[in-house]
Amino acid sequence: MTRTHRFWMHHAIGLARLCPPSATAFSVGAVVVGPDNVELAHGFSRETDEKVHAEESALDKLGDDPRLAHATLYSTLEPCSQRASLDRRPCTERILAAGIPRVVIAWREPGTFVENCVGVERLREHGIEVIELADLAEEAMSMNRHLRL
Repeated sequence: MTRTHRFWMHHAIGLARLCPPSATAFSVGAVVVGPDNVELAHGFSRETDEKVHAEESALDKLGDDPRLAHATLYSTLEPCSQRASLDRRPCTERILAAGIPRVVIAWREPGTFVENCVGVERLREHGIEVIELADLAEEAMSMNRHLRL
């Protein structure tokens, strides 16, 4: 399974490289993959507007697709547990509402924009399997170096 997780995380990292640069937000890529290992949707930060998060973008493309109940969401960064944009739902809430059972991340969100992100903890509290590919963290955060992480 690790080879599969790495494949999809590399795809998410490629998507993160498409993000318009920002001094006020991370560049993140996300991919939703079905149980048959086929991509259902993908997204990246600021794909459709300056506030959209990668997970939000990908999930919005799927609506209430029943395949989400057996899907895996790959995100280069830990899903947010709160937003600086208070008019938007946090990505952890979106993932829980979608019923996705597994999330794979490369790195945890630092306190750069929002203090005390507890996305991983919140997902795990609700029974979501969260896998961290820490060996890909450097590559996944590389497009965010301008933020002085």
